[in-house]
Amino acid sequence: MWIEVVEGDITQLHVDAIVNAAAPPLLGGGGVDGAIHRAAGPRLLEACRALPEVSPGVRCRVGDVRVTPGFDLPARYVIHTVGPIWRGGNHGEAGELAACYRHAIRVASGLELTSVAFPAISCGVYGYPVAAASAVAVAVIHATQARDLAITLCCYNTETADAVRRALVT
Repeated sequence: MWIEVVEGDITQLHVDAIVNAAAPPLLGGGGVDGAIHRAAGPRLLEACRALPEVSPGVRCRVGDVRVTPGFDLPARYVIHTVGPIWRGGNHGEAGELAACYRHAIRVASGLELTSVAFPAISCGVYGYPVAAASAVAVAVIHATQARDLAITLCCYNTETADAVRRALVT
C-alpha cells in the first residue's frame, strides 16, 4: 500500500475514486460535498437521488458507503460516506469514523481499483478535531490489507496536511 498526503482540491485528482464526505441524504451541500457535486455535474445529483433511501431522507447512514460514477470528475467513481458529527468524543465517533474509512477501502478493493483519495472526513462542519480524525484515518488505513491500493489523503489546508503527516509517523 502506498500513502500520499497532498494539499489541494480533491475534485482535480486523477485517481480511480474519490471519497465524498457527504450528508445522509447524499444530495450535495457545503464543503467537500458541495465541491464534488459541482465538479461532477448534475448527473451526480441524479445518480444520488436514484439511490434508495434506507430511512426517510437518508440514503447513507453514518459509517456506511454508497458508490456512484464520477461523471465529469477525473475520478471514475465517487464513494460517498457519512462521517460522524463530533459530540465530544465519548459517543462512538471514533468507531463511526473508522467505519467510513474501512468501508470505503473495502469497496475500492472490491471494485479492483488501484487508487482512492480521501478528504478529511468529518473535520469540516461536523467539527471532528483534525489531529484525532487523522489518527483514526491512519490507523484504519494501516490496518487494512489493501496492498494494491494507492491512497491519497487530500487535505484542504496546511494545518490538516501537517496533522495527517504527524499521524503517519506516530
